[in-house]
Amino acid sequence: MNDDALLDALRATCAQMPPVVAMRMALRRFDGTRLHTTAPLAANVNDKGTAFGGSLVALMTLAGWALTTLQLRKAGLDAEVYVADSQVRYRAPLLDELVAQAWLAPEADWAGFIDTFVRRGKARATLLAQVLLPDGGVAAELSGRYVALAKR
Repeated sequence: MNDDALLDALRATCAQMPPVVAMRMALRRFDGTRLHTTAPLAANVNDKGTAFGGSLVALMTLAGWALTTLQLRKAGLDAEVYVADSQVRYRAPLLDELVAQAWLAPEADWAGFIDTFVRRGKARATLLAQVLLPDGGVAAELSGRYVALAKR
């Protein structure tokens, strides 16, 4: 299955998740390394008129989950993917559309993750994510450990 078909399948999964629907999150594109997502400010605004912190962390967490799921599916594997833990840093208020991207941490590699999953039926990887400001700066950043478990 090609990347576009894999993204379409993930979009269908996301359409079944009420919090994702409420946020109006969209999986925009996968460039081979990073998964790009968006959500409108209007559906994720706080009392100050800026992006709600919970929406920022949710968008980054979902981007990491979707990227991990995408990589497993590219390898022809089906797994349950969970975020095990994460650290978030809020760096600046965001007054515009939420635009996030997620990628694998530099000390890890997808081949090793996939190999571990095939051998053990489980694997973990650290992913990084950011929500960007319109000028290219960073509104928030996340480092999360994701776990994949074989479906029973």
